Amino acid sequence: MELQKPLRGVITAMITPLRGRDELDHAGLERLVEHLIAGGVHGLFILGTTGEAPGLSYRLRAELIERTCKQVAARLPVIVGITDTAFVEAVSLATAARKFGAQAVVASAPYYFPASQVELLNFVEHLAAEVPLPLLLYNAPTNTGHTFEPSTVLRAAAIPNVIGLKDSGGNMTYFHSVVELLKGRPDFMLLVGPEELLAEAVLLGAHGGMCGGSNFCPQLYVRLYEAAVARDFEQVRVLHGRVMRISTTIYRVGRYKSSYLKGLKCAVSLLGISDDCMAEPFRAFDSPERAKVRRYMVDQGLLAG
Repeated sequence: MELQKPLRGVITAMITPLRGRDELDHAGLERLVEHLIAGGVHGLFILGTTGEAPGLSYRLRAELIERTCKQVAARLPVIVGITDTAFVEAVSLATAARKFGAQAVVASAPYYFPASQVELLNFVEHLAAEVPLPLLLYNAPTNTGHTFEPSTVLRAAAIPNVIGLKDSGGNMTYFHSVVELLKGRPDFMLLVGPEELLAEAVLLGAHGGMCGGSNFCPQLYVRLYEAAVARDFEQVRVLHGRVMRISTTIYRVGRYKSSYLKGLKCAVSLLGISDDCMAEPFRAFDSPERAKVRRYMVDQGLLAG
């Protein structure tokens, strides 16, 4: 399957269904993929932040790539996160992605060591030359400690095989700057990570978003994207309000910053799609938190009472 450039729409930042510390929930993965395809999403992004990639073994990551691509069977583009602190491991993941039938890969700056913009650009040049699939940059400053500055993104866009940017920084001034600099490159894919910014970003020039919430209610995010493309501002207002209710309720259960991911996996499990087991150091919600997520879902029409 050839990747459409630029890919547009809602690309689900897919959770990784787990049954144990190093065990995939195979049946859950199959149900999740079918749920997303039936929900009308435009692509799948696996092994990102929502997919808990840094907490998964390389063996499990390779298994997830293989099983996801097999289940999708070229019905949708599959984009694979290859972020790693070791360059050769990132290339190895990209090689596995190509082998199993994915269409593109995504890489953030290597985390842990500080790096200059010159060093980050060199890294992108080297990676783009060695990975066997089209490469998107992943701006994730909260997770990596690095930002691909707008001028660096512009220079990276000129590198063969670099086809886009996923921005999860949540800074719309930054995103505006990138859109402005890349006005002459309509083929360069611009996607946002925070689903709360999906409509705004699309109205301002983004091609779409990688939305975690589309794991459990894909139709909502697809409809919001379509309303933004059509510039149906009344529909955008209504649907964006629903997205914000999810963000301020289901994602806020619990006491820790991991509540977004715990709430998301809990919601998927309450729909009977997959297990809510999480990679270390996290653990699934206990009964009181799970009951709270259920109540929020029922109240918002996301789950039958």
